[in-house]
Amino acid sequence: MVTIKCRNMSFYNIQAIFFDKNGTLEDSEAYLRSLGQKSARMIDAQIPGIGEPLLMAFGINSDTLDPAGLISVASRRETEIAAAAYIAETGKGWFESLKIAQKSLNEAEKYLGTTPAPLFAGSLDLLQSLSAAGIKLGIISAATTAEVSNFVAQHQLTNYIQLQKGVDDGPSKPDPVLFLQACQDLGVEPGNTLMVGDAVGDMQMARHAKAAGCIGITWVGKSNHVQGADVVINQLNEIQIVAD
Repeated sequence: MVTIKCRNMSFYNIQAIFFDKNGTLEDSEAYLRSLGQKSARMIDAQIPGIGEPLLMAFGINSDTLDPAGLISVASRRETEIAAAAYIAETGKGWFESLKIAQKSLNEAEKYLGTTPAPLFAGSLDLLQSLSAAGIKLGIISAATTAEVSNFVAQHQLTNYIQLQKGVDDGPSKPDPVLFLQACQDLGVEPGNTLMVGDAVGDMQMARHAKAAGCIGITWVGKSNHVQGADVVINQLNEIQIVAD
């Protein structure tokens, strides 16, 4: 087991660390903003006037993206349901509304292609050093499992990431069952496991699962986005291994 130190906080007997993907390891802001803008335009083309309210719901304001907004932190299914609710307000039936939302998000994804978003500075170095220290590593993301797997493959992280967990048809963050299932899959106890994420949902999930600790990272310097974290960092290299 390993001791992890972040600023003035130390976490002892750590066997595993789980990371969020979007906004934590992956600089996905530009992609998510484009996804929201494109899908909102597609929906607005069918239902004029809905585009602007949808963008606000997604957390998109002009060329800025709210890191705590819907399209940044919600699962794909939650995003579809939220968009469908706005469509349903125009008088369309629920199933038709859901179909329009799903189709628009799918087509927006196809339009944007599969070019991977870049890793944040220090992501690869940190994963390599943690893995070399014998710590088990995994990703718990609100993205789909397929998206998580693509992310790991595209950035050649397979040698470091031992668990790739997304949200498909089951529970989403902050449900602690995601964290507990991940611990079970890796054969570790929650009390020997850390969570690193950029959203309140990451912190709540880990706390409710009785994790050893929650490390909030805020690349944009807004600590309220990771309220509930044991320690807040601004760079991944602040996560340090303490030699025994």
